[in-house]
Amino acid sequence: MRVIAWLVEGTWPACVDAVRRHAPESATVVLLHVSSPDVPGVAHGAFAGLLGRGHPERDPGDRLEALGGSSAAELLDAAVRRLGRPCAREERSGRVEREVVAAAEGADLLVLARDGDRSRLGPHSLGPAVRFAVDHAPCPVLLVWPEPAPGLGTIPPAPLHPR
Repeated sequence: MRVIAWLVEGTWPACVDAVRRHAPESATVVLLHVSSPDVPGVAHGAFAGLLGRGHPERDPGDRLEALGGSSAAELLDAAVRRLGRPCAREERSGRVEREVVAAAEGADLLVLARDGDRSRLGPHSLGPAVRFAVDHAPCPVLLVWPEPAPGLGTIPPAPLHPR
């Protein structure tokens, strides 16, 4: 069994805990982190457009790229410690939702956490990237709450008109 756990800042502990609870010890576990090139790209563009190209050593995009890489490494290090068993680490860069789906190819389970409105039950508890991954994953998906799920009273009311 091959299990992919998509780790995102803020929700990764819930994914690691779900792997510990639900994946057999014999499973091959891959801890996945995906970085989007958008933020450094915007910083590069802003620097070039607003401040000119005379001092490339001051380009904030380079610093953001370095910080993103070290942040991902630190997150994966913490996740490995929390998991407490052998696993592989995978870092990808690109369109986050598409990289997650590509990483799940050939997997037996994809574990990910809700990233939207977590104050109530319903579809808004999924942000766009998680919704895409849930809808397009080529394997079963285990979707976890990063904290205890809200109560049933948070379900939106039924429509006034019957279907």
